[in-house]
Amino acid sequence: QVQLVESGGGLVQAGASLRLSCAATGGTFRNYNMGWFRQAPGKEREFVAGIGASGVKYYGDFMKDRFTISRDNAKSTVYLQMNSLKPEDTAVYYCAAGVRTSFTSNEYTDWGQGTQVTVSS
Repeated sequence: QVQLVESGGGLVQAGASLRLSCAATGGTFRNYNMGWFRQAPGKEREFVAGIGASGVKYYGDFMKDRFTISRDNAKSTVYLQMNSLKPEDTAVYYCAAGVRTSFTSNEYTDWGQGTQVTVSS
């Protein structure tokens, strides 16, 4: 089991960039597949991006062109770089850890508390 803490969210204007971080403790970080999800009010949780233990990256629909996921195993941290933010990107962003690469939330076993991203027009 791993504990996850997200940071880096905030209020920005459309077109701005943010980098979210997710620090992991309590497990062997390099062995985990890591993912980012988001949930907007009244909507289902949505897959944003994932990165496998091997470093392979995968993205949700419409995410790849603006979002980039990366990991630093030495720091036990996964990042989500978000560029050209739009108001529709407003959501709570969650970090998650799992034992296999997946686009679906139920494959991830450990979750952070989330960080709010708000994009104003």
